[in-house]
Amino acid sequence: MKITVVGTGYVGLVSGACLAEVGNDVLCLDLNPEKIRILKDGGIPIHEPGLDQVVSRNVAAGRLHFTTSIEEAVRFGTVQFIAVGTPPDEDGSADLQYVLAAARNIGRLMTDYKVVIDKSTVPVGTADKVRGAIAEELVKRDVVVPYSVVSNPEFLKEGAAVEDFMRPDRIVVGADDEQAINLMRALYAPFQRSHEKLVLMDVRSAELTKYAANAMLATRISFMNELAVLAEKLGADIEHVRQGIGSDPRIGRHFLYAGCGYGGSCFPKDVKALIQTAASAGQGLKVLQAVEDANEAQKLVLVDKITRRFGSDLSGKHFALWGLAFKPNTDDMREAPSRVLISELCKRGATVTAYDPVAMDEARRIFAEEPRLSYAVRPMQALDGADALVIVTEWLEFRSPDFSAIRKTLKSPAVFDGRNMYDPALLLANGLEYEAIGLGIKRN
Repeated sequence: MKITVVGTGYVGLVSGACLAEVGNDVLCLDLNPEKIRILKDGGIPIHEPGLDQVVSRNVAAGRLHFTTSIEEAVRFGTVQFIAVGTPPDEDGSADLQYVLAAARNIGRLMTDYKVVIDKSTVPVGTADKVRGAIAEELVKRDVVVPYSVVSNPEFLKEGAAVEDFMRPDRIVVGADDEQAINLMRALYAPFQRSHEKLVLMDVRSAELTKYAANAMLATRISFMNELAVLAEKLGADIEHVRQGIGSDPRIGRHFLYAGCGYGGSCFPKDVKALIQTAASAGQGLKVLQAVEDANEAQKLVLVDKITRRFGSDLSGKHFALWGLAFKPNTDDMREAPSRVLISELCKRGATVTAYDPVAMDEARRIFAEEPRLSYAVRPMQALDGADALVIVTEWLEFRSPDFSAIRKTLKSPAVFDGRNMYDPALLLANGLEYEAIGLGIKRN
């Protein structure tokens, strides 16, 4: 099958590469010539484990191609995936300018039947706008060309996106005509050989499903974070609480870990967009608004712990920071808790030396004007001259550090852990003060 993918970000590049992996002929379009140059030269413009091998393998096989030519991209594929960014607008709603520009380009240039698939995360009603944008362009050209518009939201986790695409737990398709439905079944047949995973529904329900899924996961995180704050005040242990409620099959264990807030390209943006979608429909989402408010407050929890220990004026204090990305296995720092933490510490007069396995280039770009932030090439190097260690991202290489060496290197024996990575008894035995999230009692 000949497929065009518009956009080479996380969703577009992973989708295009994985569709090529099962034998399709895929052309990826991006209007950023630097990204296309990198891809044509064999590089990857994003960090996603395993993606480089899939891309290089399929480029070598002649199944995966890249272009900046809109004309070539529209002409190429019967299937046209729109996988461009939908950044939040000033009011929190999703900005659809890139989605609709892609739709207009398809309508302006198409000469035969196309299935236009919204892969980007978009508000309910976007498919109607895409359909209308294409129709307007066809009217301008005074031509009649058949086309279908489908909603096919992605459910890819950054850091595991290739595995999620190749072995999906569900494939949501919103479509309202048989020709498009049959094509979608054929497109996804290689990914569901063991059992049927395609969940077919109307277009608007498919659009809402994506937002609902992310909103539910964000709700679980914020709920546990609020419970963690309460646990500290009551002298309870949020880890014990997590185990107790997670063993209930009606609740389950996933997304129940307390921490210093969620971030990334999906949850913050999608929660805001769903709140705005509801507001435009005349309904308030009180629970979801509380989820967002709780998450913003949680990003300050480590700052509060640090200032209780060292005072609100941090002039002359120096902190080591482990972890910049919003989660492990990605270099994505969008809405990352580390950004709030760094900004607050520097604003209060402190200096920070940070280490992250892959996100430091992104941090240098974001904090280019922050002279109080520096970077280390190794985790322990970040501790040189530091008053305390602060952990924000639970990278595997942080799981089992040399606690004795940490104690000897730090000026003050304090570790502030935003991800509850360690057994408190182990740190206490090594002479370290341990401040984690929701540990109101000492765990054995």
